[in-house]
Amino acid sequence: MYEGLRENPFYPEGDLGKMSWQPYPHQHFNYPYPDNYPDSSPITFVLVHGSWGDCSYWHNTVEELYQMGNSVYTPNLPGHGSDTNKAVTHEDYVRSVVDFIEKRNLCNIVLVGHSFGGTVISKVAEQIPKRIRRLVFMDAFVLQNGYSVADEIPPEGKALWEELAQKSPDNTIMLPFLNWRETFMNTADLELATEIYQTVTPEPAGPLFQKLDLSVFDSLDIPKSYYYLTEDIAVPQGEQYGWHPHMSNRLGLFRLIKSKGDHMTSFYTMPSMIAKNLVRAGRD
Repeated sequence: MYEGLRENPFYPEGDLGKMSWQPYPHQHFNYPYPDNYPDSSPITFVLVHGSWGDCSYWHNTVEELYQMGNSVYTPNLPGHGSDTNKAVTHEDYVRSVVDFIEKRNLCNIVLVGHSFGGTVISKVAEQIPKRIRRLVFMDAFVLQNGYSVADEIPPEGKALWEELAQKSPDNTIMLPFLNWRETFMNTADLELATEIYQTVTPEPAGPLFQKLDLSVFDSLDIPKSYYYLTEDIAVPQGEQYGWHPHMSNRLGLFRLIKSKGDHMTSFYTMPSMIAKNLVRAGRD
């Protein structure tokens, strides 16, 4: 039932079905909905994480989605979690998610991308559009054709990324704690922000600066939703850089779901809210 957990050295031995949930990192996971869930109309979610994180930050939300009767998959992108090879490309990310979906023969899925994950699901949709029921961008980058994520942040932020990548031994970017705390977890208390920052690993710089051809994505007619958390300042709010309406309006026709929350804190403090809004974003 819980794919991958037995391979996770951090997960305790015992009856997985009876254990209380703890967010352990570094593996792909699958949480199928229970067969006896009453009157369920389940959604099959595939949740793609963003930068400076891995699939572990979804786990509390996944437990809520699972209890609501949904089937949930959380692939890890190459170069994240326990994968220490940081010499990866955006194509590697896309191929890993496509392979993950095709290997499990997943169809009629709601494909969710958070933050940088928005760029990944955009390219995945180009390759396997018939498997996707709806795309959900959760405070996620919706790039202009021919642009990179680094092109979509303020110049001073891009310059910082370039400086940190050049100083690193492996072309990675480790955000300083102050930047993480003030922009990714601005509504968290210091204790929680510090605890989560300790799980952060350096991010491969290459894909952040890679310009993407999105001409095929722009022509797709897959239904789309944008889930906007109103206190998220990972990119500055407003019409020049913000998630909504700056990014979201590039989707054309889309369903808008809004709630309070910043970029990362709500995954740890309000997973039930996140889960319910993902269902609202993903349902017909």
